[in-house]
Parts: sequence; structure tokens; C-alpha cells
Amino acid sequence: MSNFLAIDTSSRYLCVTAAKNGAFAEVFEEDCALRHSVRLMQAVEEAMDKISLSPEECDFFAAVTGPGSFTGIRIGLSAAKGFAVATGKPACGLTVFDMIAYNVKDIDFGVAVDAAHGFYYYKGYGKFACEPAYLDGAAVLSKGAVLYGFEDLPLANYVKTDIRGCLKNAVCGGAANGAPVALYVRKSQAEEGRK
Repeated sequence: MSNFLAIDTSSRYLCVTAAKNGAFAEVFEEDCALRHSVRLMQAVEEAMDKISLSPEECDFFAAVTGPGSFTGIRIGLSAAKGFAVATGKPACGLTVFDMIAYNVKDIDFGVAVDAAHGFYYYKGYGKFACEPAYLDGAAVLSKGAVLYGFEDLPLANYVKTDIRGCLKNAVCGGAANGAPVALYVRKSQAEEGRK
């Protein structure tokens, strides 16, 4: 069993999961929007203290790479990369899609994440497999998949999952791999607003 620190600041919630010798600690705040940068390091310290884990004992550091809040994603990635550089250990990433998918028992399904203003980030799995996309509600529903996510979404065939524990399960199951690179499925508001 690996020792690790995993961070998710991609949405309005904050989740930090620490693991040491099979023991786990999670700090979860349901509504942390616009406060990730203020709360993150305290949450990291709380999680690590619960199981007496030091950064040097971690085998790797993981961060959720998106999609979601552009600023939130960068905060989590910066923290994981900072710990990795300071300790000489690897950093890795996982997407919100794969984090949720790892916790779903179905084979053929889609994951939907609120992107605001009636749009969603969508990725399909199994027979619905497709690359991440930025779609309106009608386009998501036209895919025909049972949908999973962690928010209250006004979509038919949608199942809200409990986001608590999803990060731990996904990282323990090997969903975090590769370099932690931000997943931006659409352009930022500033980029979209440029003439």
C-alpha cells in the first residue's frame, strides 16, 4: 500500500486525502469556492496530522486536473507539484471524469459536470466512450447514456454520486497516473471574450 497525499480543488468543494500504511484521512469541505487558496494548506496539514504522515513519507502526490474551476485546478496542481519538487517524489494527476468513473459500477455510462449557463463537461465510457467535450444539456442527453456526477443537475437519466471518498478510491485504484497537466475542456472566459 502506497503512502500518498491527494488534492481536489477543481470544484466548489475541497477534498484532501492522505494515506499511510493502509490508514486514511480525509478533509472535506462542501462549500469552499473562492477559498481554496486560503484553506488548502491547512486542510493538508489536518489530513496528514490525523495519520502522522509527513511529506517525505509520501510515495507520490496527486491532484485532480479538471475540468472545473480554472483557478481551483491551478491551485491544486501547484500544491501537488510543489510537494513533489520539495521531496523529490513524483506528482501525478487524474481527471474529475476518471475519479467519478472509478466509483461507478456500470460499464456503459457518461459523466457530466456542471460548466454553468446550461453547459456541461461530458465524457462517455464503455459503448459511449468519447473524448471530453463541452456540451449544452440537449447534446449531453442526445448521447443516450446514464449520467453520473456529484452535483444536483437537471438532466434526465442522471445519478448523483456522493463525492466523499471518490478521490481516495480512485487514487488507491490506480486512476492517478501520468504527469499532472490541467485539463481545460473549453477556453477561459477571458479567452472567449477576446475579439
